[in-house]
Amino acid sequence: MKLPLSWLCEWVDFQWTPAELAERLTMLGFEVESVTTAAPPFSGVVVAEIVEAIPHPQAEKLRICRVATGQGAPLQVVCGAPNARVGLRTALATVGARLPNDVRIQAAKLRGVDSSGMLCSAKELGWNDGSSGILELPGDAPLGADLRVALDLDEPVIEVNVTPNRGDGMSVLGVAREIAALTGNPLKGPALRSVPATATGGVDAEIEPGCGCGRFWLRVVRGIDNRRASPDWLVQRLVRAGLRPVSPVVDVTNFVMLELGQPLHAYDAGRIQGALHARRARAGERLRLLFSDSDTELRGEELLIADASGPAGLAGVMGGVRTAVTESTTAVALESAWFVPEVVAGRARQLGLNSDASQRFERGTDPEGIGRALERATALIIKIAGGQAGPVVAADDATALPRRAAVTLRRRQLRRLLGAELTDERVAGALSALGMRLAATDGGWQVTPPSWRFDIAIEPDLIEEVARYVGLDSIPERPAAIAHQLRAFSETMPEEPALLQLFAARGYQECVTYGFVDPQLQAQLFGAQPAPELANPIAAQLAVMRWSLWPGLITVLRENQRRQADRVRLVEIASRFRRDGTGQVHEQRAVAGLCSGSRWPEQWSGGREAIDFHDVKGDVAALLQALGVASRVEFEPAAGIPCLHPGRSSQLVHQGRVVGHVGELHPALVRSLDLTYRCVLFEIEPGALATAPLPQFREFSAYPSIRRDISFTVAEHEPFGRIRDRVSVAASSSLRELRVFDIYQGKGVESGRKSVALGLILQDLSRTLTDEDADRIVAAVVADLARHLDAKIRE
Repeated sequence: MKLPLSWLCEWVDFQWTPAELAERLTMLGFEVESVTTAAPPFSGVVVAEIVEAIPHPQAEKLRICRVATGQGAPLQVVCGAPNARVGLRTALATVGARLPNDVRIQAAKLRGVDSSGMLCSAKELGWNDGSSGILELPGDAPLGADLRVALDLDEPVIEVNVTPNRGDGMSVLGVAREIAALTGNPLKGPALRSVPATATGGVDAEIEPGCGCGRFWLRVVRGIDNRRASPDWLVQRLVRAGLRPVSPVVDVTNFVMLELGQPLHAYDAGRIQGALHARRARAGERLRLLFSDSDTELRGEELLIADASGPAGLAGVMGGVRTAVTESTTAVALESAWFVPEVVAGRARQLGLNSDASQRFERGTDPEGIGRALERATALIIKIAGGQAGPVVAADDATALPRRAAVTLRRRQLRRLLGAELTDERVAGALSALGMRLAATDGGWQVTPPSWRFDIAIEPDLIEEVARYVGLDSIPERPAAIAHQLRAFSETMPEEPALLQLFAARGYQECVTYGFVDPQLQAQLFGAQPAPELANPIAAQLAVMRWSLWPGLITVLRENQRRQADRVRLVEIASRFRRDGTGQVHEQRAVAGLCSGSRWPEQWSGGREAIDFHDVKGDVAALLQALGVASRVEFEPAAGIPCLHPGRSSQLVHQGRVVGHVGELHPALVRSLDLTYRCVLFEIEPGALATAPLPQFREFSAYPSIRRDISFTVAEHEPFGRIRDRVSVAASSSLRELRVFDIYQGKGVESGRKSVALGLILQDLSRTLTDEDADRIVAAVVADLARHLDAKIRE
């Protein structure tokens, strides 16, 4: 929000420089993002008057103007602006002038005619007042005066970033209240008097009970001339506040919104059929909003302003085209209303809109200020565009209006949270200056917030208010006295930093992604999973909570590959959110990773092979080893994960439960997501693996080991886990290690079977094994495999 300093000074007196004001407002919680001047730097531009304007003989759209500056003979300037005319006072950039964007004015010859300078538009001077053509100055602007001085273009303008909970601060009045409370000076502001009704007739206002509208006031002003130009003071205030002038009626409603914080809307009274109603939309109704080329279909939950012909505007957001004010409008119906913030919140974003009115209504406006804004706007419209005001028609729904309940503030709690001793007078003075009513109690005060403060609801809110106005820099620093509470440490579960270090050592980089993701991407990966939806998402592509960490990692991969990153390894430990059969949302911690590109960094000796499933499976195996469950987790063919390659993916099973997945992203998704390289993903729920046994000492053998190799064929779908289990059972305690050194399918092996070659490392704790012992163990293994897995020994 931009605030010209002169406007603020009309409401409250203060002696600070712009820099001091910016610092004090920032310390009050209103961050000042910038302090600039009303126009960017330029020099050599003066006020001039066109005394002659004739067509250019060689160009139809150009005019040869003679321009007087009050000093010396008039200058000849060639100009193409359509509004260049005799008698117009405008801005002349003389030869040698410097304009914004490092533009320098020199004498020139245009189509054979000399031009000594340039007549300037507002855009060429670095600001845009919404007009076309060269700048039109008031007729009493002093000739020859420096334009910056004549228009006060060096006036400071502060840009304030108002936090979402402080809707009361989105106006000149709101910021002036804060300054007045800090300085002790009273608010002054312009005289706001009631405008008497001199015209009869109006538009009735009605509220549908329970629709979310607390107050709906209307006033008709008849006989206006909306073709008049808004006065220069009004245009300059709007331009410096960042708004574009349009017409007297629209300019006044915008001015009052900026000044008092109450959004208004003006309807063409001649286009209204019957009374205006505040009501909820009906499913299927259509409304064409201002600045829109098509109708918006309503879903039946929006709050509308409607007449007998249907919707006339989306309450708290924007008006409709059908009842819009135009240049030919002669009677306007001014609306000043209060809407429940929760009812209008998010409506603008759902429609891809962003209006100044919606920003204020969503944060909460002052329900006691709508009459004041209506009177202020009525007076300004009559002053600028003429006309006569009708009576104010008011409709209230007391059940929808907010009730400002008293909040208890305790001295003891104030002292405990601030760590400072403050006198009762200082506390009461700070809160009273902010418009709050205080009633003393034995332990402190009962504080009733004013009607414009929606953010005061609990005791810490009041303590924050005291801290803001006492000054955070005046509160002494003291070390906090807090009892140390050591949380329980699980011996069976490594800390998350240790897991991240494990992956960092294997070439991964940690990333942190949003907990909410694109619903379309999540549906592409997992189908129609019951993911929790956000009621008020910050963007359409971040509308659901993540069912898995993979959508966020894939989004990061896409952004990196767009920036020519050809080798990406990412890991994240974060929460995912899943619904159960009863609709309850459960938050689960998960470890997830993604690898894409080459197996090794580029080097002179090669190593450009693409990463594959087995590389990432090795990383997952290292994680399981760190968790202490490597021997208890089985890798089985993945099921129910459509985003993974069916032949290059596995699910991790621990004690009969699926606790994770690892696999290559399906090639169809690689193409549809426009990924440069294939990628391999994994995701594990470490909390489900917290039953790992504690490390225990195991005696090692001092006797030599014996190796025996066997080769056999089994069904091609037989997993290695079953083979390992059967070998371990048959070999018993003599088996120290089992190695797979070959797997083969092809010539010499039956169709539908595979050849597996195992190396059995045999060793005993109490003696040296003999060849006969080893042969007996191998024979037992072979027999067990043949009996349980239909294994056939290869000679």
